Amino acid sequence: MPGAKILVVDDEPHIRELLKLYLSKEGYEVLEARDGEAALHHVAQAAPSLMILDIMMPRTDGWDVLRSIRQKSTVPVIMLTAKGEEVDRVLGLELGADDYITKPFSPRELVARVKAVLRRTTRVDQEPELLDYGHFRIDRSAHELRVGGEPVACPAKEFDLLWLLCANPNRTFTREQLLQKVWGYDFFGDARTVDVHVRRVREKIEPEPESPRYIITIWGVGYKFVEAG
Repeated sequence: MPGAKILVVDDEPHIRELLKLYLSKEGYEVLEARDGEAALHHVAQAAPSLMILDIMMPRTDGWDVLRSIRQKSTVPVIMLTAKGEEVDRVLGLELGADDYITKPFSPRELVARVKAVLRRTTRVDQEPELLDYGHFRIDRSAHELRVGGEPVACPAKEFDLLWLLCANPNRTFTREQLLQKVWGYDFFGDARTVDVHVRRVREKIEPEPESPRYIITIWGVGYKFVEAG
């Protein structure tokens, strides 16, 4: 997506300058923010196509920024941090991050990840925008889930997971495939992340979440969506 707006949020000027240099060479328009408040302002006013968000910032850290953004926006977010512990990666994914990279990083790798996330999150016009299964319906253009005719709040990753399963009825996905397709992680997989999100989705759409009719567990493999009769 040449020309897409990329918002770089980092309190270190040299990191912002480095990323601006590499991203601008790829044809992206780069916006900069040195703290969380400026980042939230840019999201509201400039509607960036993607955000690169540092976690360790003074005053408002990246976690709080991500929480605030996910309350009102589905802008793709790549978390950028000096930490590499598994708990941080899992927390980022749980809060709705789309990818995660650890400092020090290769600028070329980060650019490649930006391209991959943009490809993954850019809507394909030929695909349907509405899936209706009677008991519930998913409107992708409005990013809306309705169950029994009533709107139900559905965070971005839960919505993406539900859409992927429903758009591919009777296809079994392994947990690793779901991580790769929904979160974009082909190198880092944690089955707990998928299981937690499946449980939350079931609580929203299943008449009896403990005896699911729609999202079925394929033991030892993963999950699939079945159109209930």
